[in-house]
Amino acid sequence: MIGQVVRRVLKLKPEPHLYSAPLTQTEEGIELTYLGTAGFIIKNQQRTIVLDPYLSRIGLTELLRPLHTNTALLKKYIPVADEVLIGHAHYDHILDAPDLCKQTGARLIGSRATCMVGRAAGLPESQLVETKGREDIVCGAWTVRGLPSIHGKAIMGRIPIPGDILSPPVWPPKMLDLKHGLVLNWLVDTGSLKIVHIDSADFIPEELKNVRADVVCLCAIGRKYRPNYVKDVVTLLQPKWIVPCHWDTMFTPYEQDPDYIPGVDLAGFIEEIKEAGVEPIVMPMRGKQWFHRS
Repeated sequence: MIGQVVRRVLKLKPEPHLYSAPLTQTEEGIELTYLGTAGFIIKNQQRTIVLDPYLSRIGLTELLRPLHTNTALLKKYIPVADEVLIGHAHYDHILDAPDLCKQTGARLIGSRATCMVGRAAGLPESQLVETKGREDIVCGAWTVRGLPSIHGKAIMGRIPIPGDILSPPVWPPKMLDLKHGLVLNWLVDTGSLKIVHIDSADFIPEELKNVRADVVCLCAIGRKYRPNYVKDVVTLLQPKWIVPCHWDTMFTPYEQDPDYIPGVDLAGFIEEIKEAGVEPIVMPMRGKQWFHRS
């Protein structure tokens, strides 16, 4: 309790007034749940797609040991999934995905590295969908498309744990076993709404040309590493809403209030989104919002 008060005073935790009021909930709308880090659930009454789920949030001192999924948390917070999309294969994006697919029967969709991780964890080939991007993958009445991207230079000007995964790694893995592989942003087209998920601190502008989005889930730490991060995203995708993500450190236990990643300026990010003419929708971890075209 004392630690949480100290972190609030030092502005290491988000101030509650930064969170957006709920939008109007309708039966036709799309429900978005923020899982922390880069994770989201996108669902309606017919479909549930999960992006980059990471609920286990392993402590900093435990990262040099084999990494284990907290299966109980997954069962509690993500009981249903049809597809699990992975943006890249770093542990804070992919570690929990294979177990979630085992529990729900969902397909794991992503790069070669993603599928190698799925194989290592024991998923059958019938639950693995590999893509190099730029192809529409049918998910019930929805479609998803991976948009090739690049990882941000997020640690001392360098990309952390670079490289690819060319064969199934040991399982359970260690942090350094999970290289990022092909990085993908995701376009999720629900028919009524288009959502683009940008899960890293950089992107390739050419891959976002001619793509339009109603909602963009955007990595908040990106504006620290890439000039014109918000402005360029808005120019290319022309969204109505931007939902900040990846602003919270992946070490705070999932059921506690999140802490900021060092260097994140969430309030500044919000103002920059507003200045670009887009409405920011800031969600607490485990928070929900509802989107629909007006």
